[in-house]
Amino acid sequence: MASPGSGFWSFGSEDGSGDPENPSTARAWCQVAQKFTGGIGNKLCALLYGDAEKPAESGGSEPPRATSRKAACACNQKPCSCPKADVNYAFLHATDLLPACDGERPTLAFLQDVMDILLQYVVKSFDRSTKVIDFHYPNELLQEYNWELADQPQNLEEILMHCQTTLKYAIKTGHPRYFNQLSTGLDMVGLAADWLTSTANTNMFTYEIAPVFVLLEYVTLKKMREIIGWPGGSGDGIFSPGGAISNMYAMLIARFKMFPEVKEKGMAAVPRLIAFTSEHSHFSLKKGAAALGIGTDSVILIKCDERGKMVPSDLERRILEAKQKGFVPFLVSATAGTTVYGAFDPLLAVADICKKYKIWMHVDAAWGGGLLMSRKHKWKLSGVERANSVTWNPHKMMGVPLQCSALLVREEGLMQSCNQMHASYLFQQDKHYDLSYDTGDKALQCGRHVDVFKLWLMWRAKGTTGFEAHIDKCLELAEYLYNIIKNREGYEMVFDGKPQHTNVCFWYVPPSLRVLEDNEERMNRLSKVAPVIKARMMEYGTTMVSYQPLGDKVNFFRMVISNPAATHQDIDFLIEEIERLGQDL
Repeated sequence: MASPGSGFWSFGSEDGSGDPENPSTARAWCQVAQKFTGGIGNKLCALLYGDAEKPAESGGSEPPRATSRKAACACNQKPCSCPKADVNYAFLHATDLLPACDGERPTLAFLQDVMDILLQYVVKSFDRSTKVIDFHYPNELLQEYNWELADQPQNLEEILMHCQTTLKYAIKTGHPRYFNQLSTGLDMVGLAADWLTSTANTNMFTYEIAPVFVLLEYVTLKKMREIIGWPGGSGDGIFSPGGAISNMYAMLIARFKMFPEVKEKGMAAVPRLIAFTSEHSHFSLKKGAAALGIGTDSVILIKCDERGKMVPSDLERRILEAKQKGFVPFLVSATAGTTVYGAFDPLLAVADICKKYKIWMHVDAAWGGGLLMSRKHKWKLSGVERANSVTWNPHKMMGVPLQCSALLVREEGLMQSCNQMHASYLFQQDKHYDLSYDTGDKALQCGRHVDVFKLWLMWRAKGTTGFEAHIDKCLELAEYLYNIIKNREGYEMVFDGKPQHTNVCFWYVPPSLRVLEDNEERMNRLSKVAPVIKARMMEYGTTMVSYQPLGDKVNFFRMVISNPAATHQDIDFLIEEIERLGQDL
């Protein structure tokens, strides 16, 4: 890791190389560009500085580094205006950075060194010889470092050290052997987009303060609705902080559609409402019901088959039961890609039932929505076009940096009617542009981060075909893992058959348990295997994969793949690592 105060290039050195107009500075920047862009730097440098300043072929040599920063000059003026004084972070604080008078130079140097730290972390994230995690127990980290907030400011040298320390113990979620969550990987274009939106630091509620971003959200949501299958991309939508909030939006809008008076009068004005979802669905449906005052007891869990798919006949039975009790079914949430099994509910059958009983059909495709980008796999969501609303998280299967979740609604204008409050200090009606682009009043949030730009810029960089290749590769890797372990000694599959998504669920059975009869004692001992192997994975830092129990099934590994950096060799490594860490159990 670069030490604070040093970087790939330096500002303000005594030989004048800190001057951006100086040829040596140009050459240094070109060499950095050459290293990180694989040759594009040559073309950029030729364009910017002429053929005479093109860097020679580096042959993979390291970019130039500043040896050290000189001490600040002894004058009492802050910020120092002496032409040859170098930046010394030990004598600088945040108040010396912009918008401080003459703060440009220390600001550029500071941000440059922050970038140095980030770039090295990015490179290490893809290095298989580095750890996925440098694991320490919470009490160890609390004791090893002083994390407490103080009244007096620290200098910038200490601030850079905090940046390094934080990344030292961060999980490398872009590492090719990190399989722990549904959202993995680190896309370079998405990362650049995230940096850009943080720099722009604007809000998504009106066109006047986020003109390009608002238009990109409009264009991107329309494209996603077209892919779902709604004619001409008609409808509405919003980017929200995550799938849980998107699902809550769906419940909110479905309730408003059936009982608009609930917006002003609350739940006391409506009958007992009932929602239905599968027993393998995401917990956010119950959490949303609790938040909206509907109540968790009003969310009925529908039986699933052995593969984790909702059973339509049980759905219809439970709807009739609710109606007979005088309750009002208002929403069915089908899941396209369950969290554990990766199952896809039978959407066409669910759509028929919803149409029959006039119930809002929502599809939680937070995990599985990305498969709509693949011609080979989109059939698994057949019937999604009949839904009234869809949750789709590009930050999962499509690899967009967190957070990026969309709620798509088939009926245009409904979301606005449900949520708008007509705040005149934000949404003035006499503005000089088309007010339909002031989208903030249809969101629950006022402050809303620009999440769309990461997806939009990646889509421009990859094209739909690029996302398709990414998704097809991840599903192929899952099938590769399944084919290796389905008949391998020491492995038992949680359910029979090839997985529908990238979820591969299995038990690793150590040699000591393979001779035992399939009884309660064996299950008790088997339940302890995955947690111990996972703990050892984290302590060694070699890989990470999730485990959990489900129903009557004791702890098993749930392997998921969404990182395009993963390869067959990484799958082989995972299998060998599980066996290495679990042989003695």
